[in-house]
Amino acid sequence: MTEPQVAPAPHDVTEKHVTTGATIWLTGLPSAGKTTIAFELAEKLRGEGQRVEVLDGDEIREFLSAGLGFSREDRHTNVQRIGFVAELLARNGVKVLVPVIAPFTDSREAVRKRHQTAGTPYLEVHVATPVEVCSVRDVKGLYAKQAAGEISGLTGVDDPYEAPESPDLRIESQNQTVQESAAAVRALLIERGLA
Repeated sequence: MTEPQVAPAPHDVTEKHVTTGATIWLTGLPSAGKTTIAFELAEKLRGEGQRVEVLDGDEIREFLSAGLGFSREDRHTNVQRIGFVAELLARNGVKVLVPVIAPFTDSREAVRKRHQTAGTPYLEVHVATPVEVCSVRDVKGLYAKQAAGEISGLTGVDDPYEAPESPDLRIESQNQTVQESAAAVRALLIERGLA
């Protein structure tokens, strides 16, 4: 009887083309520049052949967290759902950029712990744009609506925002271009062996 022949592994498997996934959570006030930086970075990383997803907070609210409000409990639930999806993707080799406010320290820490438990890289980037600058940018018109009394519960104005005490990176987007901010995050990924 002859031994069964085993086909050699495909070329790309033997050379280990798998890239390490990671979650990069960009936290900061509304209109701080989180989403703009995330999409700029995503474009750069994709250009380098990396698998990248951006979990945009507005899209998550529409498709994954529809029905949730903005109470502390609902915000926590929203952040945990996003954290679950991010870790799942990152565990499977995707760089996951999460430009989501996540205003409460305990919520962000719960997401970090989920990643640590799974052995999945997690980086917290604080886009530390001052509220005065954010209110001038006012990308979605939220600050104007709050000032006019049309809405309440705006993070950093009449709802709390607990800034990270020791993020992996702090970006002051008002002092640099979007490209420079994205490059700073990419440099962090390289430094941590993730890019």
